[in-house]
Amino acid sequence: MKTIKFLPDQVSIEVEEGENLLAAAAKAGVYINAYCGGDGVCGKCKVQIESGEVISGKARLKEKDYAAGIRLACQSSVKSDLTVRIPEATGKDGKALKRKPVTTRAISARSLDDLIGTWQVDPPVEKRFLKLDPPDMEDNVPDLQRLMRAIRQRCHDCKDPTYDHPELLMELPFTLREANWEITVILLKGRRTEEPDRIIAVEPGNTTDKLYGLAVDIGTTTVCGVLVDLGNGKVITEASAYNDQIAYGEDVISRIVYSQRPGGLRTLQDKMVRTINTIIETVCKTVIINPSDISYIMAAGNTIMSHLLLGLNPKFIRESPYVPTCSQFPLTRAAQLGIQAHPSVRLFLYPAVASYVGGDIIAGVHACRMYKSPELTLFIDIGTNGEIVVGNEEWMVCAACSAGPAFEGGGIRHGMRANSGAIENFHIHPQTLEPMIITIDRIKPCGICGSGLISIVSELLEAKVIDQQGKFKRQLEHPRIREGEDGWEYVLAWGKDTLMGDDLVITEVDLDNLIRAKGAMYAGYLTLLESVGMTFTDLDRVILAGNFGAYIDLERAISIGLLPDIQRERFYYLGNASMLGCRISLTDNARFRERMQVSSLITNLELAENARFMDHYMAALFLPHTDMGLFPSVREKLAG
Repeated sequence: MKTIKFLPDQVSIEVEEGENLLAAAAKAGVYINAYCGGDGVCGKCKVQIESGEVISGKARLKEKDYAAGIRLACQSSVKSDLTVRIPEATGKDGKALKRKPVTTRAISARSLDDLIGTWQVDPPVEKRFLKLDPPDMEDNVPDLQRLMRAIRQRCHDCKDPTYDHPELLMELPFTLREANWEITVILLKGRRTEEPDRIIAVEPGNTTDKLYGLAVDIGTTTVCGVLVDLGNGKVITEASAYNDQIAYGEDVISRIVYSQRPGGLRTLQDKMVRTINTIIETVCKTVIINPSDISYIMAAGNTIMSHLLLGLNPKFIRESPYVPTCSQFPLTRAAQLGIQAHPSVRLFLYPAVASYVGGDIIAGVHACRMYKSPELTLFIDIGTNGEIVVGNEEWMVCAACSAGPAFEGGGIRHGMRANSGAIENFHIHPQTLEPMIITIDRIKPCGICGSGLISIVSELLEAKVIDQQGKFKRQLEHPRIREGEDGWEYVLAWGKDTLMGDDLVITEVDLDNLIRAKGAMYAGYLTLLESVGMTFTDLDRVILAGNFGAYIDLERAISIGLLPDIQRERFYYLGNASMLGCRISLTDNARFRERMQVSSLITNLELAENARFMDHYMAALFLPHTDMGLFPSVREKLAG
């Protein structure tokens, strides 16, 4: 780790060697004028290196400035401990404009091993290479019995195996003879310890070095896939894509409605399969393997996404009393759905709890072992469909609320997923109202991802550019604050400084969508805690899951009312917990079998039928909340 001290703010931060200097300043809450996202074209982020060493080019710097230690922060990477002086901004009168550094804090990933524990490399599917004795007149038992005999004789840890599909028998005699009786058998372990293994495929030759599993997080907005080497449990590569169903509705309710049209259910299923196939194609191209090398798929999604993938009609999920077709999903052959993988591949979906609490939340709770911990925990998975669980090893209660796609880029004019060019961090000078923009991969900005959206709204609120209702202060005279085609807006980057060549803005419509999303989440926390006679102060920890949270700033999330204003050391960040649960289940058969323990402990609370939820929701449509007593640290900050 390297220490950077920023002057004149007297702020220090520890970063990894190689960290970008502009990104480090943003994490430390130190403002540097920079609005090209870190692409190096605006030349505004000049800093003085007073001690230490950075790796940096001379682009857009005069020779004398470079010799004097001036560098562009966005083009500099940290090589040693540093002392960096930030030039003071000046007003029209030439006087220095002071700015107090913003308090920022990333959600801790400390003790992550304590949360998730360890897991063994003992996947639910395995390959065994066998050399069979060829038949002769003295030993002419049928091919299937010959295979079974070889497994019993040479795989002593395998129970008497079974098989469950006729295609195996149709192909078996030809595979054995073409491979000269040297084959690899793929075995699926019993779902319970007392169940026998199943033969799901026989391959010619020795293919034991090609045993891969795919973990899939089926989100309403985004679908993610991770390719795992089941021989050693290591992640090889990953990919993500927008869920192709978005064209038929951004939220689950819209898709349920569409599924009731003629051919609608089949269309949505096809789009889901197409998205998963896109991910499979991407990961396979990356590591140069065939889709047929994937031998097992472990997936998790909310209840509606799971229904649509399997082609189950979700009609009654939307209607009171909100009943799904099933909560325990059958083990399915992926090929039957049209998924490109080994023809024998099984697709396993995590079970659901209720109509709006699905396998993704079960996978998350499974991953963090909340069901084995005595600590009272609030587990939050923020996505299009926000899901919440409170409890411990003795009991758990869950609920879901439709937050909408704002945190994943949906419903935001320039919203996007966390890809290159997305604004992920933002600061604003409270006097000049000029922005400091950090984008993913430090290129020109082209949109705003979830963590960037939270940063932008928090900064605009603290700088008093917007009020607590999310409205721009009309009386402010500044070229970046203007009335646009969608109402009032703030220009984050001018067209000449963006990838698309158009002004990149955040609008009041965007702010309203964010306020509604965070309001639904916060109302959900309060309602769920009230239902079990608890408040935020009773919690031992809060675990935050979800894709966009990888770079979420804790203080800013609290400032806008997305997270409760409690002791910061109680917060933990787990990442994509749904994906983590799938990875664990892919790799460790013993942990995989514990999933049923999770679903049996959880009781569901329907927020749609709870009058208090709507009361809490209306009260939360404010930044951070109409009751500032719930947010004492934010009240103090805004007053200051």
